[in-house]
Amino acid sequence: MESFIIKALQLMLSLSILVAFHEFGHYIFARMFGIRVERFFLFFDYKFALLSFKREAKSLVVKVCEKLRFEVPMRAAKPSDTEFGVGWIPFGGYVKIAGMIDESMDLEQMKQPMQPWEFRSKPAWQRLLVMVAGVLFNFILAIVIYTAITFHWGETYLPFENATAGMEFSQPALDSGFRNGDIILAADGEKLEYLNNETLHAIIEAEEVTVNRDGAEVAVAIDDSMMLKIMSQNVGFATYRVPLMVYKTEQGMGAHAAGIEKGDKIVRVDSVDVASLNELSVALQPYKSQTVDITYMRADSLITTSVMTDSLGRIGAAMAPLAEVYTFVTKNYNFWEAIPRGIEIGINRLIYYVSDFKYIFTKEGAGSIGGFGSIGNLFAPTWDWYSFWNMTALLSVILAFMNILPIPALDGGHVLFLLFEVITRRKPGDKFLEIAQTVGLFLLFGLLIYANGNDIIRFFFK
Repeated sequence: MESFIIKALQLMLSLSILVAFHEFGHYIFARMFGIRVERFFLFFDYKFALLSFKREAKSLVVKVCEKLRFEVPMRAAKPSDTEFGVGWIPFGGYVKIAGMIDESMDLEQMKQPMQPWEFRSKPAWQRLLVMVAGVLFNFILAIVIYTAITFHWGETYLPFENATAGMEFSQPALDSGFRNGDIILAADGEKLEYLNNETLHAIIEAEEVTVNRDGAEVAVAIDDSMMLKIMSQNVGFATYRVPLMVYKTEQGMGAHAAGIEKGDKIVRVDSVDVASLNELSVALQPYKSQTVDITYMRADSLITTSVMTDSLGRIGAAMAPLAEVYTFVTKNYNFWEAIPRGIEIGINRLIYYVSDFKYIFTKEGAGSIGGFGSIGNLFAPTWDWYSFWNMTALLSVILAFMNILPIPALDGGHVLFLLFEVITRRKPGDKFLEIAQTVGLFLLFGLLIYANGNDIIRFFFK
């Protein structure tokens, strides 16, 4: 229950930051062009708001004119008179821009005579920039976060070559030809250093991956079926193998009673050789609540002893964490080095997400779509700022891309119609925009129901 609350709080905070920054992009560009912004709300305020206040703000044009003692243009003279607030439905947020057909569907306003401070009265290029601004601000936010992470924490990783026990692969990867214990070397001839998003994408997109298998280089052919299986089975690609180096034993459990100590390396269960924590767990399952011969290495001696398991097939031995067994590498960045690295990470994340988006149109990809539950599970079960900011930056990239899709009711839908207007010099009619907005809202609500429905099905039936 505690981990659920922590994940939920992280999800709410992350989405609040992302939505506020996204809407601020729309707000600041609207004000820059003298467009009135009627409301700026974090969360939704159906029927009532938890907090709201009004602040009359002059546009940037007015401020500059007053500063330089120029005459203020009539079309820029209207103040913003924006209502800021916090709603009671703790997801999302919005800005309501005067003279715009948006999710508020304020059709009465559109029936009134056009005013110079309204969105609809501005040139198409200004309206286009206002709509693109939210997406732009989300991508900028991602880069800023990645830069800050790189500067503050640097990059700490475990090189493949240092992890001598190799990798533990998921079933789809094993089906593609990988073997537990393989040490990843390269993808299509390009050397791979360590396990991260860039590496996973390089592997998935490669024709073949080269691995070190028992001292020999082996090529593993890659096809799209591996990624489709990973999505359909909701599993990862691989993890570093946890070597069977005992870190501590629990008093009252079999390993402690049998004299197994910290530093001992377990190599066999009965007659089955084991090399990882997963293999040890599988090998112990047939011996629940009974004794089994365990062979381990202590210094240069090979010792076999009988160990009692509990009702779950455990012996009460915790294995050493990877940091205790292997040598990690930490790369630190100064402020000026962190900026280009942050930009590089942000661009790579966007490229990879756009590239992987094609899988959404497959049966497996559609089945992997998740709602708030799936997104919340991406966060760590304990509060960790490094993990939180990494996930927030990734979600910011995803939000930027999803919002620019040419779907009515999203920013991309507005951008599509504005590009049409710029190219043809013909403005779509208000009635057409109303219908398009309604259709878009139905599509989004349908997608929302489908995504969260997938979460419910996975929770109760998988």
